[in-house]
This record gives sequence, structure tokens and C-alpha cells, in this order.
Amino acid sequence: QSQLVEPGGGLVQPGGSLRLSCAASGFTYYFIGWFRQAPGKAREGVSCISPTGGSTNYASSVKGRFTISRDNAKNTVYLQMNSLKPEDTAVYYCAARGLYCSDRPGSYNYWGQGTQVTVSS
Repeated sequence: QSQLVEPGGGLVQPGGSLRLSCAASGFTYYFIGWFRQAPGKAREGVSCISPTGGSTNYASSVKGRFTISRDNAKNTVYLQMNSLKPEDTAVYYCAARGLYCSDRPGSYNYWGQGTQVTVSS
């Protein structure tokens, strides 16, 4: 059964690092995106990776701080988050779609349940 599960998340101090995982069983040939949604705000695209990992996209707000990667042997997609800021606080979701990367949440067919990331001192 194909599913997306995001364990991890948590509380981290500003300037700290955190790595999110997305267990993506059954989605080896899919584009995987990371999204986030802060309270009272719309869900926004953070990053996306192609099935082979050879192509990645990042939102301008996280470029240079976040790195997306995937290990298809482990059916897992990662989001390494460095130099975290309070404005990175949100629920983070991974999602899958069969075509190209997109930053539009409505274009993704499959979603994980989300994990909370809080950046605070």
C-alpha cells in the first residue's frame, strides 16, 4: 500500500538544524515535494525532487539553507534544514505527484499527515 509518512519534526532553537524524513513507500517513480503551513497562512511549497534525485527545486525563502535528497533504496526523502529561523515554524508535509515538480499544493495527489516544526528559543 502506497503511503507517505513524516516522522520527526520537533522544537529547535534559531540557527539550529533539523532533518525531516518522508517515508515514501510505493512512490519511487514520483516527484516528491515538501510543503509547509504556518497558522493562519496558506500552504506553501518548500522544495521538490525528481524521481532520480537529479533535479531539485527550492523556494527562495529556503534556498541555501535547506537541502532535499532521496534514497530510493530506503524509500525515503529527506529535507535537511539548517540555519533555521522562527519564520520556518510550520507543519511540514511531504506530497507526491507523477509528473514534474510543482509548488502548487493542489497539483499533488498524495499527502502525508504532516509534522510540526517549531523554531523558538
